[in-house]
Amino acid sequence: MSSLFARHKRTTLALATAVAAGAMLTTGLTAGNAAADSTAPSALAGAPVLLSDTARSALIQEQQAGAAGAAREIGLGAKEKLVVKDVVKDRDGTVHTRYERTYDGLPVLGGDLVVHRSKSGATEGVTKATNAAIKVATVTPKVKAAKAEQQALSAAQDAGSSKTAADSAPRKVIWAAEGKPVLAYETVVGGFQDDGTPNELHVVTDAATGAKLYEYQGIQTGSGKSLYSGTVELGTTKSGSSYQLLDSGRGGHKTYNLARKTSGTGTLFTDADDTWGTGAASSDPQDQTAAVDAAYGAQVTWDFYKESFGRNGIKNDGKAAYSRVHYGSNYVNAFWSDQCFCMTYGDGSGNTNPLTSIDVAAHEMTHGVTSNTAGLNYSGESGGLNEATSDIFGTGVEYFANSSADKGDYLIGEQIDINGDGTPLRYMDKPSKDGASKDYWDSGLGGVDVHYSSGPANHFFFLLSEGSGARTVDGVDYDSPTHDGSTVTGIGRDKALQIWYKALTEYMTSTTDYADARTATLSAASDLYGADSTEYKTVGAAWTAINVN
Repeated sequence: MSSLFARHKRTTLALATAVAAGAMLTTGLTAGNAAADSTAPSALAGAPVLLSDTARSALIQEQQAGAAGAAREIGLGAKEKLVVKDVVKDRDGTVHTRYERTYDGLPVLGGDLVVHRSKSGATEGVTKATNAAIKVATVTPKVKAAKAEQQALSAAQDAGSSKTAADSAPRKVIWAAEGKPVLAYETVVGGFQDDGTPNELHVVTDAATGAKLYEYQGIQTGSGKSLYSGTVELGTTKSGSSYQLLDSGRGGHKTYNLARKTSGTGTLFTDADDTWGTGAASSDPQDQTAAVDAAYGAQVTWDFYKESFGRNGIKNDGKAAYSRVHYGSNYVNAFWSDQCFCMTYGDGSGNTNPLTSIDVAAHEMTHGVTSNTAGLNYSGESGGLNEATSDIFGTGVEYFANSSADKGDYLIGEQIDINGDGTPLRYMDKPSKDGASKDYWDSGLGGVDVHYSSGPANHFFFLLSEGSGARTVDGVDYDSPTHDGSTVTGIGRDKALQIWYKALTEYMTSTTDYADARTATLSAASDLYGADSTEYKTVGAAWTAINVN
C-alpha cells in the first residue's frame, strides 16, 4: 500500500502509490485535450491492443501452458517454475509475458521477468529483475520464524506504529532482489502508521543468519456536484426506488462511506433522486460530495487507461477496484492498498478538505496498475520510480478529464492545499521547489524517501513532454533546468505517456532503478517510434539532462 505523501515524522508532506444501468445520467466521459501531438496511439505498431476478457484469459492460459518450456529455453534450473502474472499483446503481434518465479515451491522475491516474443512465437529477448542464478543450499531455515516476526514488529514500532501485530505468520521465500539469492522469511506487519495510515510493512529476514535484508511499506499513499471538478456525470445504478454509487459500466466500481472509521468496507452510498453532493466541503461524515469526487476520479482514470493504452481496468481484467471516503478524523492523506484492492481518502484538516482531486485519485489507482505490471519495489530507487509513475499518470488523467474547474497541469495536488498556503504538493518542472524533492539523480538517491526520490523521474517526464527552460503551458508558468545545462525540446505529453506506459508494462521489473528505467524507456521509444526517431533521441537527452547516463 502507498500513501499519497510522506508521513509527517519523516519529512514534510508529499503525494504517494489511487468506475450504469438504470442511471438517470450518462456514464460516458469525453476525452479532453490530452492529445499534444497528431500521432494516434492506436496507429503505432508497438502500441498495446485492447484485449477482450476472453482473449486475454486465453492468452494467459496459452502462455502458462508453455511456461515449463519457456523456463528451459531461458536457462532456468530444474527447481524453478514460472507463473504468468500478466500478458500484453502489441498491434504488430509481439507478446510480452510477465512471469513470477518459484524455486522448490517457494516464491522468489525479485525473480520476476518478462519474455518478449514475436508474432511467430520466436523469443526476442528477456527482461529480468535479477541476473543471478537462483540456487540455495537448503530450504530448511536455521532461524526460527518467531525471531523473524519479532524483528519485523520491532521495525514497525521503531517507525512509530500503533496496534502493531503480524498479519500472518512469516512465510518462507527466496530473496533475490539484491545480492546473492538466499532463503528468507517475509513478515507483513499490520496496525497503523504514526499518522493513522494503515500499516502493511513487509520485512525480509535472512533465514540462515537472522539479519534484516529489506523492508518496504505496502500501503501506497496519491451527475454530482463535486468539490474539485464542478458538476460531473457519474455512473450509477438504480436499485429499487433509489440509486447506488455503483458504476456497472466500468467494472462495477463502488464508492463506500467509512463515516470516520478506519477499517472495514463501510456503507455503499445511495441517493433517492440520482443527484449527488452539494459541491461544497462539509465536515458531515455522511456528506456525498467527497464520494462524488472519488467516484468521478475512478471513472475518468478507468477511461484514460482504456482509451490511451487499451487497458481494461487496474488489473486489465475488466474488474474495478472500489473507493472508500471519510476515512478516520482529520486524516490528511489518501492511499492505495493491494490487500483490499481499493482507494481510501481522508477528509484532511478539520475534516473539510477531502483528498479526492482528480490527480490524487488517479495517482492512487496507478499504484494498483504498477503493482499489477512492473511491481516496482516500494523502497530505494524503484520506490521513487513507483511514486513518479503515479504522478506521471495522475497528470495524464487530469489532462484527459479536461475539467474547466481542475485544468490539466504539471503540478501535483494543487487543488487539495495540503500545505495550507495554496501551493502544490509537488512540481514536475523543478521538483526541488517543494523543498524536499530531488531534481537530478545522484548515488545517494536510493536512501531518500520515495516521495522525494521520485523527483528526477517527474523532472524527466516534464522535459520529455515539454522541454527545458522557461515556458507557459496551458496558462501555467514553468522553468525547467537541466543538470548539464543542455537544451531539451519536448516531444509532447501524449508520446511521453505512451513511452512510459510501454516501459512500465513491458520492460520494467520489481528491481528497476533509474539506470534501468533509462534502458526501459529507450526500448519502448524504439518499439513505438524507431531507434533513429526524434522521440528515441529525446528520451536519451531527457535522461542525460537529469544526470542518468
